[in-house]
Amino acid sequence: MPATGRVLAALVLAASSVACSSNDHGEKKPSPAAAPRSCDSAVKYGPLPEWARTGFTPPDQDVRYVIGEKRRIVGVVFGYPLQAPAQDDGRNNKILWVSNTAKQGAPPDLVIVGHLDGTSVMARRTVTGGPGPSIVDMPRAGCWTFDLTWSGVHDRLAVPYGS
Repeated sequence: MPATGRVLAALVLAASSVACSSNDHGEKKPSPAAAPRSCDSAVKYGPLPEWARTGFTPPDQDVRYVIGEKRRIVGVVFGYPLQAPAQDDGRNNKILWVSNTAKQGAPPDLVIVGHLDGTSVMARRTVTGGPGPSIVDMPRAGCWTFDLTWSGVHDRLAVPYGS
């Protein structure tokens, strides 16, 4: 095999190892392009980035959160672990969205287009008024890739939902 072919094969193999794990329904693993990061490591536990700490006391307290690929948005996960479908046990899939950027004059609503990795399942949610408190329910458990758009800005992140 020519050197170029070996390099390409190595890149494909390496990229496939970072995809989200399949869900319990035996669906295939997604391509790396569909998953910004593994759901296994998507939820962080620790202090928020400094720009996202306003209103938290103490500001450097440990919390669970997800952060966008471009670091333009953080989702503070209050309903951990998130569940799909939503449960009737008094818990909510509460996520507080905190943005560090916006463009003037653009529509302020936060639009979430979620794709269940490895499937054709998608869901669209809107947080009226832009980033802030929300309840984000998804129809099925698994690794969801959220494409988020608000005030002319875009970011992407992975969010796990258990069953």
